[in-house]
Amino acid sequence: MLLLSGTALLGSCTQSPSSQVNGTVQPSPAANTEKKLRVIATFLPVYLFTKAVVGDAAQVDILIQPGTEIHEYQSTPADVQALAQADVVVKNGLGVEEFLESTIKSAQNSKLKIVDASQGIQSIDQLSQVVETGKEHSHAHAAGNPHVWLDPVLAKQQVENIRDGLIAADPENKAKYEANATAYLQQLAALNAEFEQRLGKFRDRTFITFHDAFPYLAKRYDLRQVAVVKIPEDQLSPADVKETIDAVKQFQAKALFSEPGVDNKLLDGLSKDLNLKLRPLDSLEAGDTNPQHYFTAMRSNLQTLEAAFK
Repeated sequence: MLLLSGTALLGSCTQSPSSQVNGTVQPSPAANTEKKLRVIATFLPVYLFTKAVVGDAAQVDILIQPGTEIHEYQSTPADVQALAQADVVVKNGLGVEEFLESTIKSAQNSKLKIVDASQGIQSIDQLSQVVETGKEHSHAHAAGNPHVWLDPVLAKQQVENIRDGLIAADPENKAKYEANATAYLQQLAALNAEFEQRLGKFRDRTFITFHDAFPYLAKRYDLRQVAVVKIPEDQLSPADVKETIDAVKQFQAKALFSEPGVDNKLLDGLSKDLNLKLRPLDSLEAGDTNPQHYFTAMRSNLQTLEAAFK
């Protein structure tokens, strides 16, 4: 059985732990006025992990608002100012924050420490093929696929990297960072156990996607993501619709996946044309900024996969 999943532009943003006023990133209203390490996390998954490790030991702000398209993000003067005032920036790495190097350079903050959450993680280089509006070709990210946070085991490694980076930058709070990280790592281990137990009977299932966000999750649980179907974000032409339907039939897809909370008339129309149910699958690039949101979203993904594979 094969699955088809789809991702659209994320159109809504959740309340952020920081806001922009007069072009500058402002701290959370709950931030303590005492001097604390100022940490900037680049986007939502990195923020969730960083905030979990930090707790109340430092101030953590998010650079890119949840729901903003990270893959094509262009930095702003407010981003430069935020990095100029920060002590630490935590990034996902693997090339997803293409804007970051030049933004850090513009910030001219010689004391800024950079924590790469994906340090030491072996990236997946490419998928087998891409079907893209009338043409097929191999597909690869320059530094490998960056969506490692969707594998709970690799998420543990990211949390450990963040913990170690924060301890190096702020050794006085080592005990807090270690205790907070340990608690979160235990939750990630339990989540992985749930995925292993509940997806174990669906090993070797194959799926195709509209967004190449899930190869790490697939690899971890012996699933296979074989292709990415890329379609325009605006109105499809009849030829585009035929190309997409042909791909679905070629791979014998049994379900359509869309981002939670996104009203995508294109996917709704395709699901009706193909008589396939449209299901939500979350890449965690939008959503709540509470660190527990990771577990809520991932358990929802687990339920979705179970339902689709049956």
